[in-house]
Amino acid sequence: MTIEWEISHRAQRQAGVTKYDPATEAITIALTWKADEHRAWEQFSSTVRHELIHAWQYHEFGDADHGSTFARWTDRLDTSQHCERFTTSKWWLVCEDCSGRIARYRRSKTVRNPEQYSCGKCGGSLHVEEADGH
Repeated sequence: MTIEWEISHRAQRQAGVTKYDPATEAITIALTWKADEHRAWEQFSSTVRHELIHAWQYHEFGDADHGSTFARWTDRLDTSQHCERFTTSKWWLVCEDCSGRIARYRRSKTVRNPEQYSCGKCGGSLHVEEADGH
């Protein structure tokens, strides 16, 4: 298994991502510069281990997720299932029924027109709140 490595200077929400091309079986891990330039070595290396689990999943199964196969490796490799946020969102989509909150970093269609969408958890109506400091 060969893994290509990239540095992303554009990503805003994820410290790393593992990409897989099923046609070529190519695996690429992209690490986010903004996430890693200000984080301690422990956090950076945890991100690398997290993405390596995904690379292994793609190699073995052709698919990757944060399910039971992934969880089985997080303790062994001293990493977490999900990354801490390293940037602040500009908006929050808020469900009026279950109060669920989803961070948004770009002025997407959902942010511009929340009335056209519903909560993925309960189906409730959504509204947008500006995040603190924006």
